[in-house]
Amino acid sequence: MKSIEVATQLLEVTAALAAAPLFVGWVNQCRAWLQNRRAPSIALPYYGIRKLFHKDAAIAEGASPLFRFAPYMVFSAMVVAAAIIPSMSTGLPLATAADAIALVGLFATARVFLSLAAMDIGTAFGTLGARREMMVGFLAEPALLMVIFVASLISATTALPAITENLATQKLGLYPSLAFTAIAFTMVLLAENARIPIDNPATHLELTMIHEATLLEYSARHLALMEWAAALKLFNYACIGFALFVPWGVSTGHDSPVALIGSIPLLALKLLIAGGALALIETISAKLRVFRAPEFLAIAFLFAVLGLLVHLLLGA
Repeated sequence: MKSIEVATQLLEVTAALAAAPLFVGWVNQCRAWLQNRRAPSIALPYYGIRKLFHKDAAIAEGASPLFRFAPYMVFSAMVVAAAIIPSMSTGLPLATAADAIALVGLFATARVFLSLAAMDIGTAFGTLGARREMMVGFLAEPALLMVIFVASLISATTALPAITENLATQKLGLYPSLAFTAIAFTMVLLAENARIPIDNPATHLELTMIHEATLLEYSARHLALMEWAAALKLFNYACIGFALFVPWGVSTGHDSPVALIGSIPLLALKLLIAGGALALIETISAKLRVFRAPEFLAIAFLFAVLGLLVHLLLGA
């Protein structure tokens, strides 16, 4: 059984590394179709990462070792997060470490290193992007924690695999608390992954960009790792959403290997639907001013609190 769990763990991490750029490419394709534009290749993020790995890095003279170390730290944090999120199965060797609060801590660690590296060179836009990134994270993390607390109250645990297994094995029913928290989680996903309406991943307008401003000084393999980590973060958030709100189809620790194989196409189907929904939200939304971002995330937090109150008062 241990060998099966290790194989499952390796399969999940490998699938996340391979599918994350593909998921970003699918979202970009859907956005182009919805905007009546010619869609780029779904493998375009792969080509960009591959090209960057074959280039020579140009590093500023004043860069400290932190600037060089940050891409590896951010990428590693996203890989570890992908390893503890039950995207295909709940029977994982790292399930004991898969506490949802620790998962939020991993995202926060990656953000801190990203922001420190952006300020390390001392450029105006890097510092501006780092401060905006920390502002978004400071406001988004409480809403994300509140979403997780609602699911943990329903399942009586903060372990993400246990939450997924508990929700997947329950009878199908309506949970108003989960409906409110699903709205809050969607808003947090948009903010944390630099998507419209908080940020536009396709723009390089210095006065409005947030995430891209933190990467302006990176090139070659360092930029490739940062771009890959950003794709992994979006993939991880999508899988967290599946684990909390659409857990059906995930193989539990007691299922046979056949169930694990059957969870792969179901995960692909969920990603296809989620990518289309994300592209639709971005297409019909307008980019908010930077100073409106706190209001957007405050609404997300209120939806999460409303879900918590509904569960505590009505038990639903």
